Amino acid sequence: MNEQNTFEHQQVAWTPTAETIEKAQLTRFMRQTGAKNFDEMYQNSINDVEKFTSEVLKFLNIEFNPPYEKLLDTSNGIEWAKWCTGGGLNITEMCVDRWAKDETTKDQAAIIWEGEDGEVITFTYTALSGLVTFYSACLRGQGLKKGDAIAIHLPMTITTVAILLSINRIGAIGVPVFSGYGVDAIASRMNAVGAKAIFTCDGFTRRGKFFNAFEIAEKAVENSPTVEKIFVATFPLKEFSSDNPKFVSFNDFKFGGVKDFSQSRPEPTLAEDPLIILYTSGTTGKPKGIAHTHCGFPVKAAQDMAFGTDVGVGTRISWVTDIGWMMGPWLIYGALINGATICLYDGAPDFPAPDRMWEFCAKHKVEILGISPTLVRALATKGDELPKKHDLSSLRGFASTGEPWNPAPWWWLFEKVGDSKLPIINYSGGTEISGGILMGNPLLPIKPCSFPAPCPGIDAAILNDKGEQVERGTVGELAIRKPWIGMARGFWQEPRRYIETYWSRFEGIWVHGDWALEDEDGHFYILGRSDDTLKVAGKRVGPAEVESLLVAHPNVAEAAVIGVPDELKGTAMVAFVVLKSEETANLVAELKALVAKDMGKPLAPSKILFVNALPKTRNAKVMRRVIRSAFLGEDAGDLSALENPQAVEEIKQANI
Repeated sequence: MNEQNTFEHQQVAWTPTAETIEKAQLTRFMRQTGAKNFDEMYQNSINDVEKFTSEVLKFLNIEFNPPYEKLLDTSNGIEWAKWCTGGGLNITEMCVDRWAKDETTKDQAAIIWEGEDGEVITFTYTALSGLVTFYSACLRGQGLKKGDAIAIHLPMTITTVAILLSINRIGAIGVPVFSGYGVDAIASRMNAVGAKAIFTCDGFTRRGKFFNAFEIAEKAVENSPTVEKIFVATFPLKEFSSDNPKFVSFNDFKFGGVKDFSQSRPEPTLAEDPLIILYTSGTTGKPKGIAHTHCGFPVKAAQDMAFGTDVGVGTRISWVTDIGWMMGPWLIYGALINGATICLYDGAPDFPAPDRMWEFCAKHKVEILGISPTLVRALATKGDELPKKHDLSSLRGFASTGEPWNPAPWWWLFEKVGDSKLPIINYSGGTEISGGILMGNPLLPIKPCSFPAPCPGIDAAILNDKGEQVERGTVGELAIRKPWIGMARGFWQEPRRYIETYWSRFEGIWVHGDWALEDEDGHFYILGRSDDTLKVAGKRVGPAEVESLLVAHPNVAEAAVIGVPDELKGTAMVAFVVLKSEETANLVAELKALVAKDMGKPLAPSKILFVNALPKTRNAKVMRRVIRSAFLGEDAGDLSALENPQAVEEIKQANI
């Protein structure tokens, strides 16, 4: 990367107080294990991953019946590690049943939901337990059973949470898909897993406008021959009918599907039985179906939530997410295993007023708010005064994942919303990790945009092209050198592709595909995807470095940088910029000068083009490779995960 890395030599912005450290869940875990400080605990966690994992299972009070025979089995190689083998575990009992049976938690809110129209519904753990067990009996009454793949095409509601858990409760496999996906995206995923059923709805509102989800699901099912049942929820609940015999009204599902309420029992499943298939899309080739088990994804999610975002029994946590992005299931499993309260907002976060997100947090006394840099950049344009209109005193911290930060929006969130007192817990990993490789926590000081440490239990390293660990201050590939409980159990029915994607570079080492740097103080920075890296005038440049400089301009809301062939430089940079206002006089020259001043004239963008939007996935990742392909007139590959495919057409026109 460029020697003058944008994120190096930053000063600490937040330091935990003694009170924060004393109350932290991570402190409680360290006392359980006898570690004197975080560094000692982390080193112990990677020196003996089995002992660490057994302590995590004890901390989370995960019960197995029968007990597992072996905690870690690598007899088929580290790539195919199995955990808690022989142990009986249906994770829904750890999410719901135990809290509903406990006198101290049964009446606690498990979920607080608010719709875009302002309606609020609260479900206690007792109520959620009743709904999950009831739906489980309904599923069995409809002929669905252990091992069946069942798709979920719903917005984030209490029903959605209960349906996911009900699918898992009968031993079936949940397959979440984005509520806003198109026909081909849904059909391809259902066909890949041989889905037996799908839950969808008649539609929902976004920004006051009705989105017809049913019409899309109906067409997708026409191209999915394995689907036998389509359950249609209506919001608000009303009668639904269809001439297609596969379609079942949600009311009929609920009230006509139960023959025997004993069918609500949890299916006896093993810890390594499949639980969920989460799809993540690249820009070329078909989407990857990431397979996870009962003891994998949920345990890692709960661990990261407890240790990183400091969530415990009764904590109110909200994350701006969708069931189709890994953070939706992560929020559900992680919060419920920890006995927390999920605060769901189902709508546009700046509608009907730009302060809707802050109003929601104040109303429901949210303690931990998960929010993306993209959303923060958008909210920052609405005005610094909006957060101050609401009582945000319940907030204890922010969390963020999905994309690297730029300094300007990070500071806006820290200063204007958090009053320079609340930590921003940066979190990076992925669907394949079940959460994080790197993550902040309440015990360590935080620098802007940084990750103070790897997640406990993750033997993270930054490697050169020979697989050797680099010195601090040197950019390299982010990798993991030992197994962890949340690791993917492969791509669904694509073992060779899984190995080629993550395990083919260095023997026994997971290479994640991110460029990273560890500074002299041990803080980590993600500098972008390694396959996005550019080599301009003989120097490696991370797009995020240039984008951060562009976003620092007061009239720039977002930016994306790509490399294109250039006869003189080999590769030239082209920047696509989304503006806050239409004022563009002298702006191209100003932006080029900004980059040149910090990185040198040879590394200034050759072209700067203004666009209305950047192509993004629904979890807010800017798709640079899609931008590059569209700009150069090449095949942009799989676009099914894009939230705004119309942005691709605008970029195509920019080079005409």
